[in-house]
Amino acid sequence: MASNTSKTARASVRAGESKGGAQTVLGEFKYIIPLNQGKHAYVRNLLNGKTTHMSTSSEQFIEEIRALAAAGHATKIRAELSNLDSVYPTQGWGDTEKRLLEAGVFEAAA
Repeated sequence: MASNTSKTARASVRAGESKGGAQTVLGEFKYIIPLNQGKHAYVRNLLNGKTTHMSTSSEQFIEEIRALAAAGHATKIRAELSNLDSVYPTQGWGDTEKRLLEAGVFEAAA
C-alpha cells in the first residue's frame, strides 16, 4: 500500500478506531479524530476520501468542516462535536463548535 501519509498518522488513525475514537455516530464514521488535547485533529473528508491533520483553531479546519456541512453532514458533525465536548470537557470542543457557529459553517447547511 503506497501512501504519502506517515506511519505515525496511520497508526494514530488506527489507534483512534480501536479505542472508540472512530466509533460510529448515527451510522457513519466519525469525521473528527481529536489530537493534542483538542488543539489539533484529523478530519476525515468523505467527499474526497482524505484524512487531513490540522489545527482546530485554523481557517483550514473551518473551511474543511464548512465543505462537509454543505454536503449534508452538518447534523452528524454537530453531534460529534457535542459528544467530544462531553467526553473530553477540558479540551475545548464546545469552544470549537462555538467558533464554527460564529463562522456560519452550519448555516449554509440549514
